[in-house]
Amino acid sequence: MTAYDSVRYGSLDGAGVVITGGASGIGAEMVRAFAAQGARVAFLDIDHDAGMALMAELPETRFLACDVTDIAALRHNLERVEAKCPITALINNAASDQRHAMDTLEPEGWHHALAVNLDHQFFASQEVARGMAQRGRGSIVMMGSVSWMRGRPGMVGYTTAKAAINGLTRTMARELGPSGIRVNCIVPGAIRTPKQDRLWHSPEANQRFIDDQALKFRLDASHVARMALFLASDESAGCTGANFLVDAGLTQN
Repeated sequence: MTAYDSVRYGSLDGAGVVITGGASGIGAEMVRAFAAQGARVAFLDIDHDAGMALMAELPETRFLACDVTDIAALRHNLERVEAKCPITALINNAASDQRHAMDTLEPEGWHHALAVNLDHQFFASQEVARGMAQRGRGSIVMMGSVSWMRGRPGMVGYTTAKAAINGLTRTMARELGPSGIRVNCIVPGAIRTPKQDRLWHSPEANQRFIDDQALKFRLDASHVARMALFLASDESAGCTGANFLVDAGLTQN
């Protein structure tokens, strides 16, 4: 497990941080990273068992079971967090990169892909921005993907949603900037997580990613978590409306 003690972000000590999709994968690593910095972390996830297990590992954190596609429930849970601890940073991590063939995708599946990957990022941001604006500061971190930049097939709903996040980030940065709120987007590359390894990992796929990257090692969730710490902290005070790629140079290929 990564200790996250090589750098200390003083502005995160005691800061209220919300992470969606925080029970597993990249999100869980973000929960660990922010907790290690002394932040007051609340995380939302649809997976109750995984959420409870992570909270048992990190009892200083707070888990709220929530389906982020249920916007009313999402808003309610964010209100609950804000009432106990003003939200300084929101990490819009929840997503699903389920594969789907273009010729079999029906409207229900299309709308679900947008709901689980795009819609909640806007509505969660809308909700937390109210309190942030009152306090005159805050950081919202969106989550993109290099998949849309690379035109990856077999996931057209996902890549459409992730491409839209690019425009959403830039527009919200302009709208919220006068209130002291920064909006940036992390764009992960090929990140190894237990889910990715379980579903798609093979020695051949692993080597293809390394061959295509400029840096010749596989990325894991800790690389993304470290970027989230920077963007949520005051050390990135001059950054907004930008994409921050964590892809080991994959998109240079």
